[in-house]
Amino acid sequence: MLKRIIYISIIFLISLTIYNFLSVQTKNSQIPLFDNEFLVNKQTTDPKRLFLKTWRIIKTKYYDPTLNGQDWSRWNRHYVDQIKTKEDAYVAINSMLASLDDPYSKFLNQEEYAEQTTNIDSKIVGIGVNIMSIDGKIIIVSVVEDTPAYKSGIKAGDIILKADTKEVSGKTVSDVASLIRGEPDTTVNLELMRKKQKFSKNIKREEIKIKNIKADVIDKNIGYIQIVSFISSDMTTEFVEALNKTQNCQGLILDLRGNTGGLMPNAVVIADMFLTQGHIVSVVDREKQKSDIDAQSKSYAINKPTVILIDEGTASASEILSGALKDNHKAILVGQKTFGKGMIQRIYPLPNQTGMNLTIAKYLTPKGYDINKKGITPDYEVEYTENDFLKNKDPQLDEAKKIVKKLIKTQHQLANVG
Repeated sequence: MLKRIIYISIIFLISLTIYNFLSVQTKNSQIPLFDNEFLVNKQTTDPKRLFLKTWRIIKTKYYDPTLNGQDWSRWNRHYVDQIKTKEDAYVAINSMLASLDDPYSKFLNQEEYAEQTTNIDSKIVGIGVNIMSIDGKIIIVSVVEDTPAYKSGIKAGDIILKADTKEVSGKTVSDVASLIRGEPDTTVNLELMRKKQKFSKNIKREEIKIKNIKADVIDKNIGYIQIVSFISSDMTTEFVEALNKTQNCQGLILDLRGNTGGLMPNAVVIADMFLTQGHIVSVVDREKQKSDIDAQSKSYAINKPTVILIDEGTASASEILSGALKDNHKAILVGQKTFGKGMIQRIYPLPNQTGMNLTIAKYLTPKGYDINKKGITPDYEVEYTENDFLKNKDPQLDEAKKIVKKLIKTQHQLANVG
């Protein structure tokens, strides 16, 4: 009965948190709801109008109102009368965005936009990696467990140099993804770099089904919950189910390693489950207006000793959750410094089924830390090497278990004293 009451309470809090989150506004505009908004604009227009629409959106919505200290009208003057084809428009738009010196703001042609808006729950044939293009380099930001890539020892942070002898530097994520994906049971050869060391892997492609949450009980009384992604609209419900599965455990380990983020409200909702008061995250818009998203006032919250596992692939929404629980002294962080993506992008659907990722805000941790390009430093820094992987060892998880057990013991001692 108690389990049912707690379950219903958490579901109610999910709805309440989302409602309040949607109600938070800055001085002049509503805070973006998600890192990404997956919509398709099926309207058609000519190349010149596509350029002008993109030009206006950047001018009025980009996070830095100075647009990297430049006169934005010069792009209009320079390009508008020269655009005749869609290729002309793409060159002009990409040139504008490049001038912002922002690796997260980018134009997506029809194929790239379709690739990005693919539902993460759909089945794909590949090797099980998520990749990102940063300053022209294709970086593996997470590896899905029990996939061909995972079994071959590929890790978050590895840089892809070649796919089947083809250089990938400077290529789009869509182009590289197309090289990696293929028919089931075929293979792809990747040349990779890890810590300046080059190596190759020949990997068989398989049908991949992405899972958002994995929950288990380890060492008899520790709940282990791995969050693969925050992008699914169902992941908060899945998290509640994971809590129910581990409800009899005295401590928790949340594994956010390789989790590149997703929907910001999902991170807010989960953080709120651990808090009865205080800030979860702050959002700063282009007018420098700061809006705090606070925990909901309530009598119940998860109060188990908790450790969060992080690494260089932990980014975006994962960093929001990690920062919220660390700053509020609700969790201890173990692993390696996170990726450092403290900016919020919105995806603008553009005509002709194209789109644009544009940075429109940044976020701060509850204590006001700007983690962009800096990351969040763990409380306990522990490496996880390729040699560890090959020997089926996980020193980060081992350290997390030690800490949780120590916290459980301390909690028992305090309860006995009381």
